[in-house]
Amino acid sequence: MSHALSIHDERSYEMQSSPEHIVPWLGSTYRDRHGRGMRQPMFHMKMPQYRTRQGTFDNLVIAQFKRLATKFPKEVAQCDCAIEDVPPSVPLAWEEQRVALSQGFPAQHGERMRIVLYRMPIEHRSRDRYACELIIRDEITKRFAQLLGKDPRDIDPQWDMD
Repeated sequence: MSHALSIHDERSYEMQSSPEHIVPWLGSTYRDRHGRGMRQPMFHMKMPQYRTRQGTFDNLVIAQFKRLATKFPKEVAQCDCAIEDVPPSVPLAWEEQRVALSQGFPAQHGERMRIVLYRMPIEHRSRDRYACELIIRDEITKRFAQLLGKDPRDIDPQWDMD
């Protein structure tokens, strides 16, 4: 409900809820404090210019999890996914020395199993959005199969074919 001030006399002000009398700061857009333009986005939020690399990456990960949920709904419901920018700086003793693209953590101590994807190494290895999508698909499939104790080709027959 939007409110506007109306003046009845010089001393009393009353709040009214009429749509034609809206104070500027309660409206969706108004001029900035220097009077040079409107305060609103330059383009619509669904336009490609509005998307960030992080948002695009998140959407690709969500799409892959939705795809997995069609085949394995119970298992995906028990799995959390996290996205971090970079992996931890010091690899653990049993890990390889190359930069990790993802990690899988099994369910333990009341926590659900979790897959962590590292956005910047994945984006660095991909040359375009399609390659990034394939890397995300392969990493999620590999970690998901690892957590379930299955072969990745049982999860996705096209795993690691591209």
